Amino acid sequence: MSEFVSLEISEAIATVTLLRPTMPPALFVELEVLFERLATEKGLRAVVVQSTAKAFSFGLDLRAAMADLGPHLAGAGAAERMELLGLIRRYQRGFDAVAACPVPVIAAIQGPCIGGGLDLAAACDIRLSTRDAYFSVRETKIAIVADLGSLQRLPRLLGQGLVRELAFTGKDLSAERALSIGLVNELFDDAAALQAGARKLALEIAANPPLTVRGVKAVLDHGEGKSVADGLAYVAAWNAAFLASEDLGEAMASFMEKRPPRFAGK
Repeated sequence: MSEFVSLEISEAIATVTLLRPTMPPALFVELEVLFERLATEKGLRAVVVQSTAKAFSFGLDLRAAMADLGPHLAGAGAAERMELLGLIRRYQRGFDAVAACPVPVIAAIQGPCIGGGLDLAAACDIRLSTRDAYFSVRETKIAIVADLGSLQRLPRLLGQGLVRELAFTGKDLSAERALSIGLVNELFDDAAALQAGARKLALEIAANPPLTVRGVKAVLDHGEGKSVADGLAYVAAWNAAFLASEDLGEAMASFMEKRPPRFAGK
């Protein structure tokens, strides 16, 4: 058990739980290791990322981060700049590993989702939240250009205009507004309902052919920033390689026999 994050796997669903309301540098390393492990879990079908705190996350633990970054900020030489670049890239890899997870990742967001919390949420495939949640690219207010993914991933979700407004101002975005613009898919009354809803959605995903779900995510990820023609060529090649499967036969058999399918991921 880590002091920053926990993992539980049940019914082919991994639940990753943030154990602190802020993000110390060690958390990013632990997330990278944890999600690299999950990427190799053959039976895994979905992941839920949640928090035990009243906040999903207030973002970077500034005191711990300054202890990590401080020595590199003090120096003015090229060596210190390169070391600082390496540290930032190390932090980024934690959320990159979340985004690269081969199965769908659902963020269950309760309360404040600020700075690094929003970076993490943006790296997930689907976001659900409580009605009291709010979102902020808060780094601007503390003299930092957000560097863990919000400025790269949010424009694909929300468009440039809104993201620029949020990042330039550091203002809060309410859950209702987040729902209306598609940042979150559904709102829940409290944390218990949120986590139950996230689990239910994960089970819905897990009920489908697992290799097909992985294929859908791979095709969607590949298509980002590319033309429709490029995306169609990729999915044609994907299905030429993977369409023939035992799960396809099971889908056809269950339809003809009027029974629920039993997908094995083969």
